[in-house]
Amino acid sequence: MSAQEWQFDGLVGPTHNYAGLSYGNVASQTHAGNMSNPKRAALQGLDKMRFVASLGVKQAVMPPQKRPVLKALHALGFRGETAKMLEDAYAISPDLLASVYSASPMWAANAATVAPGADTADGRVHLVPANLVSTFHRSLEPEQTTRILRHIFADEAHFCVHDALPATVRFSDEGAANHMRVCSDHGRKGLHVYLYGCGPNAARVPQRFPARQNEEACYAIARLSQLDSDFCAVLQQDPDVIDAGVFHNDVIAMNNEELMIAHEHCFADPAVAKASLKQHYPALSYVEIPQAGLSVEDAVRTYFFNSQLLSLPNGQMAIVAPIECEEHDAARTQMERLVATETIAVEAVHYMDVRESMHNGGGPACLRLRVVLDEAQADAMHGGVTFDDGLYERLSAWVNAHYRDRLALGDLRDPALIDEVDAAMAALEEILGLSGLYTAA
Repeated sequence: MSAQEWQFDGLVGPTHNYAGLSYGNVASQTHAGNMSNPKRAALQGLDKMRFVASLGVKQAVMPPQKRPVLKALHALGFRGETAKMLEDAYAISPDLLASVYSASPMWAANAATVAPGADTADGRVHLVPANLVSTFHRSLEPEQTTRILRHIFADEAHFCVHDALPATVRFSDEGAANHMRVCSDHGRKGLHVYLYGCGPNAARVPQRFPARQNEEACYAIARLSQLDSDFCAVLQQDPDVIDAGVFHNDVIAMNNEELMIAHEHCFADPAVAKASLKQHYPALSYVEIPQAGLSVEDAVRTYFFNSQLLSLPNGQMAIVAPIECEEHDAARTQMERLVATETIAVEAVHYMDVRESMHNGGGPACLRLRVVLDEAQADAMHGGVTFDDGLYERLSAWVNAHYRDRLALGDLRDPALIDEVDAAMAALEEILGLSGLYTAA
Protein backbone atom coordinates (compact mmCIF):
# COMPACT_ATOMS: atom_id res chain seq x y z
CA MET A 1 0.00 0.00 0.00
CA SER A 2 1.16 3.55 -0.73
CA ALA A 3 -0.17 4.68 2.63
CA GLN A 4 -1.05 3.08 5.95
CA GLU A 5 -3.57 3.83 8.64
CA TRP A 6 -2.04 4.86 11.95
CA GLN A 7 -3.85 4.38 15.25
CA PHE A 8 -3.30 7.46 17.44
CA ASP A 9 -4.43 6.30 20.87
CA GLY A 10 -5.30 8.78 23.58
CA LEU A 11 -3.03 8.32 26.57
CA VAL A 12 -5.30 8.31 29.63
CA GLY A 13 -4.61 11.32 31.81
CA PRO A 14 -3.84 11.23 35.55
CA THR A 15 -7.22 12.76 36.54
CA HIS A 16 -9.34 9.93 35.07
CA ASN A 17 -12.47 9.85 37.24
CA TYR A 18 -16.06 8.62 37.21
CA ALA A 19 -18.29 11.69 37.42
CA GLY A 20 -21.03 10.55 35.02
CA LEU A 21 -20.74 13.76 33.03
CA SER A 22 -21.86 12.44 29.65
CA TYR A 23 -25.66 12.53 29.45
CA GLY A 24 -26.79 9.95 26.91
CA ASN A 25 -23.78 7.71 27.57
CA VAL A 26 -25.25 4.84 29.56
CA ALA A 27 -21.94 3.47 30.87
CA SER A 28 -20.76 6.90 31.99
CA GLN A 29 -23.93 7.54 33.94
CA THR A 30 -24.11 4.02 35.37
CA HIS A 31 -20.69 4.29 37.01
CA ALA A 32 -21.04 7.89 38.22
CA GLY A 33 -19.48 8.38 41.63
CA ASN A 34 -17.44 5.17 41.61
CA MET A 35 -13.79 5.12 42.62
CA SER A 36 -11.54 5.22 39.55
CA ASN A 37 -8.01 3.90 39.09
CA PRO A 38 -6.11 6.29 36.79
CA LYS A 39 -2.95 4.18 36.91
CA ARG A 40 -4.75 1.03 35.79
CA ALA A 41 -6.65 2.95 33.11
CA ALA A 42 -3.45 4.30 31.58
CA LEU A 43 -1.68 0.94 31.73
CA GLN A 44 -4.64 -0.81 30.11
CA GLY A 45 -4.49 1.72 27.28
CA LEU A 46 -0.76 1.19 26.84
CA ASP A 47 -1.23 -2.57 26.77
CA LYS A 48 -3.78 -2.18 23.99
CA MET A 49 -1.39 0.02 22.01
CA ARG A 50 1.38 -2.54 22.42
CA PHE A 51 -0.88 -5.36 21.24
CA VAL A 52 -2.10 -3.44 18.18
CA ALA A 53 1.50 -2.61 17.27
CA SER A 54 2.38 -6.30 17.62
CA LEU A 55 -0.12 -7.06 14.84
CA GLY A 56 1.99 -4.98 12.45
CA VAL A 57 -0.35 -1.98 12.60
CA LYS A 58 1.15 1.51 12.79
CA GLN A 59 0.61 2.90 16.28
CA ALA A 60 1.18 6.29 17.88
CA VAL A 61 0.32 8.12 21.09
CA MET A 62 -1.98 11.11 21.47
CA PRO A 63 -0.79 12.99 24.58
CA PRO A 64 -3.31 13.73 27.32
CA GLN A 65 -4.49 17.26 27.98
CA LYS A 66 -3.46 19.28 31.00
CA ARG A 67 -6.04 19.34 33.76
CA PRO A 68 -7.67 21.01 35.57
CA VAL A 69 -8.78 23.83 33.25
CA LEU A 70 -8.73 26.48 35.94
CA LYS A 71 -9.47 29.31 33.51
CA ALA A 72 -12.91 27.73 33.02
CA LEU A 73 -13.57 28.24 36.73
CA HIS A 74 -12.35 31.84 36.45
CA ALA A 75 -14.73 32.36 33.52
CA LEU A 76 -17.60 31.14 35.71
CA GLY A 77 -16.85 33.64 38.46
CA PHE A 78 -14.73 31.64 40.91
CA ARG A 79 -12.04 33.74 42.54
CA GLY A 80 -9.29 33.51 45.12
CA GLU A 81 -6.45 31.08 45.70
CA THR A 82 -6.58 27.79 43.85
CA ALA A 83 -7.50 25.81 46.98
CA LYS A 84 -10.44 28.14 47.64
CA MET A 85 -11.67 27.90 44.04
CA LEU A 86 -11.57 24.12 44.19
CA GLU A 87 -13.49 24.03 47.47
CA ASP A 88 -16.05 26.57 46.29
CA ALA A 89 -16.65 24.75 43.00
CA TYR A 90 -17.03 21.42 44.79
CA ALA A 91 -19.47 22.93 47.32
CA ILE A 92 -21.62 24.56 44.65
CA SER A 93 -21.48 21.80 42.03
CA PRO A 94 -19.22 18.73 42.32
CA ASP A 95 -19.88 17.85 38.68
CA LEU A 96 -18.62 21.30 37.65
CA LEU A 97 -15.32 20.65 39.41
CA ALA A 98 -15.18 17.17 37.85
CA SER A 99 -15.72 18.75 34.43
CA VAL A 100 -12.60 20.91 34.59
CA TYR A 101 -10.65 17.83 35.73
CA SER A 102 -12.13 15.43 33.19
CA ALA A 103 -9.74 13.07 31.38
CA SER A 104 -12.21 12.70 28.50
CA PRO A 105 -9.57 13.65 25.85
CA MET A 106 -8.44 10.02 26.27
CA TRP A 107 -11.17 9.19 23.73
CA ALA A 108 -9.20 10.35 20.72
CA ALA A 109 -11.93 9.30 18.28
CA ASN A 110 -13.58 12.57 19.28
CA ALA A 111 -10.45 14.68 18.83
CA ALA A 112 -10.93 15.47 15.14
CA THR A 113 -12.17 14.31 11.75
CA VAL A 114 -9.36 13.35 9.37
CA ALA A 115 -9.14 13.38 5.57
CA PRO A 116 -6.09 11.67 4.00
CA GLY A 117 -4.04 13.34 1.29
CA ALA A 118 -5.37 10.87 -1.29
CA ASP A 119 -8.80 12.48 -0.91
CA THR A 120 -8.05 16.19 -0.54
CA ALA A 121 -7.66 18.75 -3.31
CA ASP A 122 -4.24 19.92 -2.10
CA GLY A 123 -2.88 16.46 -1.27
CA ARG A 124 -2.35 17.31 2.39
CA VAL A 125 -3.78 15.50 5.39
CA HIS A 126 -6.57 17.66 6.80
CA LEU A 127 -7.58 17.48 10.46
CA VAL A 128 -10.63 19.35 11.78
CA PRO A 129 -10.70 19.36 15.61
CA ALA A 130 -14.15 18.63 17.05
CA ASN A 131 -15.85 21.45 18.96
CA LEU A 132 -17.69 19.02 21.29
CA VAL A 133 -20.25 21.61 22.32
CA SER A 134 -22.79 18.98 23.40
CA THR A 135 -21.29 18.66 26.89
CA PHE A 136 -19.51 21.21 29.05
CA HIS A 137 -16.58 19.03 30.07
CA ARG A 138 -15.78 18.08 26.49
CA SER A 139 -16.25 21.62 25.20
CA LEU A 140 -13.08 22.43 27.15
CA GLU A 141 -11.01 20.18 24.87
CA PRO A 142 -10.76 21.84 21.42
CA GLU A 143 -8.18 24.48 22.31
CA GLN A 144 -5.70 21.94 23.64
CA THR A 145 -6.62 19.38 20.97
CA THR A 146 -5.69 21.88 18.27
CA ARG A 147 -2.47 22.70 20.08
CA ILE A 148 -1.50 19.02 20.38
CA LEU A 149 -2.33 18.26 16.75
CA ARG A 150 -0.31 21.26 15.56
CA HIS A 151 2.67 20.01 17.55
CA ILE A 152 2.45 16.52 16.06
CA PHE A 153 1.49 17.58 12.53
CA ALA A 154 3.47 20.81 12.35
CA ASP A 155 4.77 20.53 8.76
CA GLU A 156 2.31 22.60 6.74
CA ALA A 157 3.64 21.15 3.49
CA HIS A 158 2.03 17.84 4.49
CA PHE A 159 -0.66 18.72 7.05
CA CYS A 160 -3.42 21.24 7.63
CA VAL A 161 -4.80 21.39 11.16
CA HIS A 162 -7.88 23.60 11.05
CA ASP A 163 -9.56 25.44 13.87
CA ALA A 164 -12.64 23.73 15.29
CA LEU A 165 -16.01 24.71 13.84
CA PRO A 166 -17.87 27.59 15.55
CA ALA A 167 -18.94 26.49 19.03
CA THR A 168 -22.68 26.53 18.42
CA VAL A 169 -25.37 23.84 18.34
CA ARG A 170 -25.85 24.50 14.64
CA PHE A 171 -22.35 23.15 13.98
CA SER A 172 -22.13 20.65 16.83
CA ASP A 173 -19.34 18.23 15.95
CA GLU A 174 -18.14 15.10 17.76
CA GLY A 175 -15.26 14.18 15.48
CA ALA A 176 -14.32 10.88 13.87
CA ALA A 177 -16.71 8.89 16.07
CA ASN A 178 -19.41 9.91 13.55
CA HIS A 179 -17.29 9.39 10.44
CA MET A 180 -16.27 6.38 8.34
CA ARG A 181 -14.06 6.12 5.25
CA VAL A 182 -14.55 3.44 2.60
CA CYS A 183 -11.61 2.69 0.27
CA SER A 184 -10.00 -0.16 -1.66
CA ASP A 185 -6.86 0.44 0.36
CA HIS A 186 -5.86 3.29 2.63
CA GLY A 187 -3.69 4.95 0.02
CA ARG A 188 -6.42 5.25 -2.62
CA LYS A 189 -9.22 7.79 -2.88
CA GLY A 190 -12.06 6.92 -0.55
CA LEU A 191 -15.68 7.67 0.24
CA HIS A 192 -16.26 9.74 3.36
CA VAL A 193 -19.40 8.76 5.26
CA TYR A 194 -20.68 11.27 7.81
CA LEU A 195 -23.40 10.41 10.32
CA TYR A 196 -25.58 13.01 12.03
CA GLY A 197 -28.36 12.98 14.57
CA CYS A 198 -29.96 16.37 13.99
CA GLY A 199 -30.05 19.06 11.33
CA PRO A 200 -32.14 20.63 8.58
CA ASN A 201 -32.92 17.31 6.86
CA ALA A 202 -33.48 15.16 9.94
CA ALA A 203 -36.73 13.26 9.55
CA ARG A 204 -37.00 12.72 13.30
CA VAL A 205 -34.83 13.57 16.31
CA PRO A 206 -34.23 11.71 19.59
CA GLN A 207 -36.69 12.33 22.40
CA ARG A 208 -34.70 11.12 25.42
CA PHE A 209 -31.03 11.90 24.80
CA PRO A 210 -29.51 14.72 22.76
CA ALA A 211 -28.29 14.23 19.19
CA ARG A 212 -24.67 15.33 19.30
CA GLN A 213 -23.73 15.60 15.62
CA ASN A 214 -25.37 18.23 13.43
CA GLU A 215 -25.79 17.64 9.70
CA GLU A 216 -24.45 21.11 8.91
CA ALA A 217 -21.21 20.29 10.71
CA CYS A 218 -20.69 17.32 8.40
CA TYR A 219 -20.86 19.46 5.28
CA ALA A 220 -18.61 22.12 6.82
CA ILE A 221 -15.95 19.51 7.67
CA ALA A 222 -16.05 18.14 4.12
CA ARG A 223 -15.61 21.66 2.69
CA LEU A 224 -12.72 22.49 5.01
CA SER A 225 -11.07 19.19 4.12
CA GLN A 226 -11.28 20.02 0.39
CA LEU A 227 -13.14 16.82 -0.45
CA ASP A 228 -14.89 16.00 -3.71
CA SER A 229 -18.62 16.15 -2.92
CA ASP A 230 -19.17 13.09 -5.12
CA PHE A 231 -17.08 11.15 -2.62
CA CYS A 232 -19.11 12.17 0.45
CA ALA A 233 -22.26 10.60 1.86
CA VAL A 234 -24.14 12.28 4.72
CA LEU A 235 -26.60 9.98 6.48
CA GLN A 236 -28.85 10.23 9.52
CA GLN A 237 -28.50 8.00 12.55
CA ASP A 238 -31.61 6.28 13.86
CA PRO A 239 -32.92 8.61 16.60
CA ASP A 240 -34.37 5.63 18.48
CA VAL A 241 -30.93 4.08 18.98
CA ILE A 242 -29.56 7.42 20.15
CA ASP A 243 -32.27 7.28 22.80
CA ALA A 244 -31.04 3.75 23.63
CA GLY A 245 -27.53 5.04 24.37
CA VAL A 246 -25.90 5.15 20.92
CA PHE A 247 -24.43 8.59 21.46
CA HIS A 248 -21.94 8.18 18.56
CA ASN A 249 -22.04 6.16 15.35
CA ASP A 250 -19.06 4.07 16.48
CA VAL A 251 -21.35 2.45 19.05
CA ILE A 252 -23.56 1.03 16.27
CA ALA A 253 -21.24 0.56 13.24
CA MET A 254 -17.59 -0.06 12.34
CA ASN A 255 -15.67 -0.13 9.08
CA ASN A 256 -12.29 -0.62 7.48
CA GLU A 257 -11.37 -0.32 3.81
CA GLU A 258 -14.30 -1.76 1.78
CA LEU A 259 -15.92 -3.55 4.72
CA MET A 260 -18.68 -1.97 6.80
CA ILE A 261 -20.34 -3.80 9.68
CA ALA A 262 -23.46 -2.12 11.02
CA HIS A 263 -26.44 -2.94 13.18
CA GLU A 264 -29.82 -3.40 11.56
CA HIS A 265 -31.01 -0.22 13.29
CA CYS A 266 -27.98 1.94 12.54
CA PHE A 267 -29.69 4.37 10.13
CA ALA A 268 -32.86 6.45 10.35
CA ASP A 269 -33.93 5.06 6.96
CA PRO A 270 -31.91 1.85 6.39
CA ALA A 271 -33.08 1.26 2.82
CA VAL A 272 -32.21 4.78 1.70
CA ALA A 273 -28.88 4.74 3.56
CA LYS A 274 -27.76 1.41 2.12
CA ALA A 275 -28.82 2.44 -1.38
CA SER A 276 -26.85 5.67 -1.04
CA LEU A 277 -23.75 3.81 0.13
CA LYS A 278 -23.94 1.37 -2.77
CA GLN A 279 -24.52 4.18 -5.24
CA HIS A 280 -21.50 6.10 -3.96
CA TYR A 281 -19.31 3.02 -3.60
CA PRO A 282 -20.58 -0.08 -5.50
CA ALA A 283 -17.76 -2.31 -4.22
CA LEU A 284 -18.76 -1.81 -0.59
CA SER A 285 -19.10 -5.04 1.39
CA TYR A 286 -21.94 -4.32 3.81
CA VAL A 287 -22.53 -6.73 6.70
CA GLU A 288 -25.62 -6.22 8.82
CA ILE A 289 -25.93 -7.50 12.38
CA PRO A 290 -29.63 -8.26 13.00
CA GLN A 291 -31.52 -7.19 16.09
CA ALA A 292 -32.39 -10.86 16.64
CA GLY A 293 -28.69 -11.70 16.77
CA LEU A 294 -27.59 -8.77 18.94
CA SER A 295 -30.02 -6.25 20.36
CA VAL A 296 -29.26 -2.54 20.36
CA GLU A 297 -29.21 -2.68 24.15
CA ASP A 298 -26.61 -5.46 24.13
CA ALA A 299 -24.57 -3.63 21.49
CA VAL A 300 -24.46 -0.65 23.85
CA ARG A 301 -23.77 -2.85 26.88
CA THR A 302 -20.83 -4.68 25.25
CA TYR A 303 -19.61 -1.98 22.85
CA PHE A 304 -19.59 -4.63 20.14
CA PHE A 305 -19.26 -2.05 17.36
CA ASN A 306 -16.73 0.03 19.25
CA SER A 307 -14.09 -2.47 18.26
CA GLN A 308 -11.08 -1.67 16.11
CA LEU A 309 -11.35 -3.21 12.65
CA LEU A 310 -7.76 -3.20 11.41
CA SER A 311 -5.83 -3.92 8.21
CA LEU A 312 -3.03 -6.44 8.71
CA PRO A 313 0.21 -6.65 6.71
CA ASN A 314 -0.96 -9.96 5.16
CA GLY A 315 -3.99 -8.30 3.55
CA GLN A 316 -6.47 -9.71 6.06
CA MET A 317 -8.21 -7.85 8.88
CA ALA A 318 -8.42 -8.31 12.62
CA ILE A 319 -10.86 -7.07 15.22
CA VAL A 320 -9.70 -5.77 18.58
CA ALA A 321 -12.81 -5.95 20.76
CA PRO A 322 -13.54 -5.17 24.40
CA ILE A 323 -13.40 -8.19 26.70
CA GLU A 324 -17.07 -7.57 27.49
CA CYS A 325 -17.88 -9.01 24.04
CA GLU A 326 -16.13 -12.26 24.90
CA GLU A 327 -18.10 -12.49 28.14
CA HIS A 328 -21.46 -11.92 26.43
CA ASP A 329 -22.91 -14.91 24.57
CA ALA A 330 -24.69 -13.04 21.76
CA ALA A 331 -21.82 -10.63 21.15
CA ARG A 332 -19.24 -13.42 21.15
CA THR A 333 -21.38 -15.46 18.74
CA GLN A 334 -21.63 -12.54 16.31
CA MET A 335 -17.86 -11.97 16.49
CA GLU A 336 -17.23 -15.64 15.76
CA ARG A 337 -19.57 -15.50 12.77
CA LEU A 338 -17.61 -12.60 11.31
CA VAL A 339 -14.45 -14.67 11.45
CA ALA A 340 -16.15 -17.81 10.13
CA THR A 341 -17.75 -16.11 7.10
CA GLU A 342 -15.43 -16.73 4.16
CA THR A 343 -16.58 -13.66 2.22
CA ILE A 344 -15.43 -11.39 5.07
CA ALA A 345 -11.67 -10.91 5.33
CA VAL A 346 -11.60 -10.96 9.14
CA GLU A 347 -8.84 -13.27 10.28
CA ALA A 348 -9.31 -13.14 14.04
CA VAL A 349 -10.93 -11.37 16.98
CA HIS A 350 -8.74 -10.34 19.89
CA TYR A 351 -10.35 -9.34 23.18
CA MET A 352 -8.73 -6.61 25.29
CA ASP A 353 -9.35 -5.47 28.83
CA VAL A 354 -9.97 -1.71 28.83
CA ARG A 355 -12.55 -1.80 31.60
CA GLU A 356 -11.49 1.50 33.18
CA SER A 357 -12.31 3.21 29.90
CA MET A 358 -15.41 1.10 29.30
CA HIS A 359 -16.87 2.01 32.70
CA ASN A 360 -16.54 5.67 31.76
CA GLY A 361 -18.19 5.16 28.38
CA GLY A 362 -15.45 4.42 25.83
CA GLY A 363 -14.26 1.19 24.20
CA PRO A 364 -11.20 0.32 22.08
CA ALA A 365 -12.33 2.40 19.08
CA CYS A 366 -13.14 5.42 21.26
CA LEU A 367 -9.54 5.45 22.41
CA ARG A 368 -8.03 5.98 18.97
CA LEU A 369 -8.01 8.47 16.11
CA ARG A 370 -7.37 6.96 12.67
CA VAL A 371 -4.87 8.92 10.56
CA VAL A 372 -3.84 7.68 7.10
CA LEU A 373 -0.27 8.69 6.23
CA ASP A 374 1.98 7.96 3.28
CA GLU A 375 5.71 7.52 3.87
CA ALA A 376 6.58 11.18 3.38
CA GLN A 377 3.79 12.29 5.73
CA ALA A 378 4.79 9.73 8.36
CA ASP A 379 8.37 11.01 8.17
CA ALA A 380 7.12 14.60 8.48
CA MET A 381 5.07 14.11 11.65
CA HIS A 382 6.66 14.41 15.08
CA GLY A 383 8.45 11.11 15.59
CA GLY A 384 8.40 11.23 19.38
CA VAL A 385 4.83 9.93 19.48
CA THR A 386 5.55 6.84 17.37
CA PHE A 387 4.84 3.81 19.52
CA ASP A 388 7.40 1.04 19.95
CA ASP A 389 8.61 -1.21 22.77
CA GLY A 390 10.97 1.46 24.05
CA LEU A 391 8.21 4.07 24.30
CA TYR A 392 5.95 1.50 25.94
CA GLU A 393 8.53 0.92 28.67
CA ARG A 394 9.16 4.64 29.20
CA LEU A 395 5.48 5.50 29.38
CA SER A 396 4.69 2.57 31.67
CA ALA A 397 7.40 3.72 34.06
CA TRP A 398 6.06 7.30 33.81
CA VAL A 399 2.53 6.17 34.67
CA ASN A 400 3.72 4.10 37.62
CA ALA A 401 5.72 7.06 38.91
CA HIS A 402 3.09 9.78 38.55
CA TYR A 403 -0.43 8.29 38.66
CA ARG A 404 -2.65 7.55 41.62
CA ASP A 405 -4.29 4.14 41.86
CA ARG A 406 -7.42 5.54 43.51
CA LEU A 407 -9.30 8.72 42.72
CA ALA A 408 -12.63 9.73 44.21
CA LEU A 409 -14.55 12.86 43.26
CA GLY A 410 -13.73 14.43 46.61
CA ASP A 411 -10.02 14.10 45.84
CA LEU A 412 -10.39 16.72 43.11
CA ARG A 413 -10.46 19.38 45.85
CA ASP A 414 -6.85 18.54 46.76
CA PRO A 415 -4.44 21.19 45.37
CA ALA A 416 -1.66 18.59 45.63
CA LEU A 417 -3.28 16.75 42.73
CA ILE A 418 -2.59 19.77 40.50
CA ASP A 419 1.08 19.70 41.50
CA GLU A 420 1.19 15.98 40.71
CA VAL A 421 -0.33 16.55 37.28
CA ASP A 422 2.03 19.43 36.52
CA ALA A 423 5.03 17.26 37.38
CA ALA A 424 3.67 14.42 35.24
CA MET A 425 3.09 16.66 32.23
CA ALA A 426 6.55 18.20 32.46
CA ALA A 427 8.07 14.71 32.47
CA LEU A 428 5.87 13.63 29.56
CA GLU A 429 7.03 16.57 27.43
CA GLU A 430 10.54 15.23 27.77
CA ILE A 431 9.59 11.62 27.02
CA LEU A 432 7.70 12.54 23.84
CA GLY A 433 10.09 15.29 22.78
CA LEU A 434 7.27 17.82 22.73
CA SER A 435 8.94 20.76 24.42
CA GLY A 436 6.54 23.49 25.44
CA LEU A 437 3.37 21.45 24.85
CA TYR A 438 2.28 21.92 28.46
CA THR A 439 4.80 24.22 30.13
CA ALA A 440 4.23 26.99 27.59
CA ALA A 441 0.44 26.59 27.59
